[in-house]
Amino acid sequence: MKKQQPQISEDKILDASWALLGEDGIEKFSMRRLADRLGIQAPSLYWYFKSKLDLYQRLANQVSRIILEEYRSEGDWKAQLAGIAMTIRNVHRRYPCATQLMMLTLPHEPDIIRLTNRMLLCLESTPLAQEQKIQTVLTLVNYVHYFVLDDYQHQRNVAAMMNDQGEFHKGGMVRLLDAMSEEEAGLFRRLFKSGMFELMGTDRSFEFGLNLILLGIEQVIQAQEN
Repeated sequence: MKKQQPQISEDKILDASWALLGEDGIEKFSMRRLADRLGIQAPSLYWYFKSKLDLYQRLANQVSRIILEEYRSEGDWKAQLAGIAMTIRNVHRRYPCATQLMMLTLPHEPDIIRLTNRMLLCLESTPLAQEQKIQTVLTLVNYVHYFVLDDYQHQRNVAAMMNDQGEFHKGGMVRLLDAMSEEEAGLFRRLFKSGMFELMGTDRSFEFGLNLILLGIEQVIQAQEN
């Protein structure tokens, strides 16, 4: 009896893509590995997506749609921007490599365009010029993307340096810092030994950086109003 080919669809391909990204990261992702996971031949994928970049575009569009669905518009421009930044971060943390996908793709998908437009609408009531509004949105998005990406890479680095007991030893770093002079590394050494790295990726750290950006935007607006 002839073996029946697995039934696939665009949704199944997207779901399998997220699972593969979560297991191996974007560095090892390939259409061939995706086809193997789905139990099909790689050429079958090209009936749905003409290239890996086309698939990446669709995954980025899906993430943008989820952000729009979960975002709740409330308060003034500052509260709205803070809300959308936190929503982007929360969604990106749930979808493996979502940040890398957004950085690799162009805004050629409808929900990516809708998300960008929604962020621009947050600033519609402000006196900022149009080019300042788009620069504000880009600055905010770049901050969120960098924060999530930095946390993602930090977690991968820590996992790679774990010992057999699941403990992360900082001995090598401590020895390096202790070998350096006070002038060279004094402040960094004290921060490191007091747990600086434990702050990476935390809500407190994210909200502090976000508040810095929002306060900067507010100063620009106040300067224009005066």
